[in-house]
Amino acid sequence: MEALKIDRSFLATMVEDPTSMTLIQTMVSLAHSLHLKVIAEGVETEEQAKLLRLLRCDQMQGYLFSKPITSEQIAALLRSNRV
Repeated sequence: MEALKIDRSFLATMVEDPTSMTLIQTMVSLAHSLHLKVIAEGVETEEQAKLLRLLRCDQMQGYLFSKPITSEQIAALLRSNRV
């Protein structure tokens, strides 16, 4: 998969700073025009996630979803969530 990752340093001020928000919006638009997926790294708040969804960010990762875990913890989590 070809993707553009947006570093968490850009997300840190996106809620308070209109310039950061414009920069992220431009990155997402440019990536999509080049047929790239957009992955936002370091999403920590629900407000950041909401804004990224509005900007059509394809994927998000960060503490909002999970703290870092070991491969054993991932395997246990996947086993516990089987349908």
